[in-house]
Amino acid sequence: MSRYVVRTRADSPALKRAAIAIEQSAWNALGYLNFTRAHFQHYDELLERYADFQICLVDEDTGYPVAIGCSVPFYCADPSRLPAEGWDWIVESAGRAEVAPNMLGGLGISVPHVHRSKGLARLVIAAMRDLAVKCGFEGVVIPVRPTAKSRHPDVPMSEYVTWTDDKGRSYDPWLRSHLASGGKIVGEATRSMVVEEPIAFWETWTGRTFDHSGEFAIDGALAPIKVDLDAGVGRYAEPNVWFAYQAA
Repeated sequence: MSRYVVRTRADSPALKRAAIAIEQSAWNALGYLNFTRAHFQHYDELLERYADFQICLVDEDTGYPVAIGCSVPFYCADPSRLPAEGWDWIVESAGRAEVAPNMLGGLGISVPHVHRSKGLARLVIAAMRDLAVKCGFEGVVIPVRPTAKSRHPDVPMSEYVTWTDDKGRSYDPWLRSHLASGGKIVGEATRSMVVEEPIAFWETWTGRTFDHSGEFAIDGALAPIKVDLDAGVGRYAEPNVWFAYQAA
């Protein structure tokens, strides 16, 4: 039986390469999310600067990661009152680093399809909490991207988070995993990742033509994009759900 151990990208060039490959593969279909201002200005540099905060869950039998988690230290004045800006806010705050960090910000967890449904994401969440304890931080906050929300882009997140399955659990499997891991929903990040680009950009990503202004659902997005033909731009504001974890 495989045994999993926690390593980081700082441990070896091979782990770093593997982690990058896993992350790129997991998010390839949603590559337009790489075009937020925060991602452009800070993300890659932060992963280099804080390589020891980039978790790799490694299968000891193969020596290869089966799940990864990206996180950064940053300052958070009040984890119970988090802003509408989520992922972008954490990245920009960590990029400025004007105040000593007191919190770990989770930026994403990626598990290859072949390794899903094994509880590995929960092990990564636990590793993030352990890392927060090790650093003396107050806890972990994560703008969570509900995985099934893309099937219901027109439903407000405030309504979506109240849905339950036939067992009374959260309808969304990723929200369910975070709740089962001890996370607490503390709000909505209604503008967690904002991408505003020319209409040609969105036509390239979607393979469709936008011939009138309005809101349009696109594959994988959690909410419609807003297309303004007069301005020549399309704007996507991704809603996430804020979770907070106390240090274990």
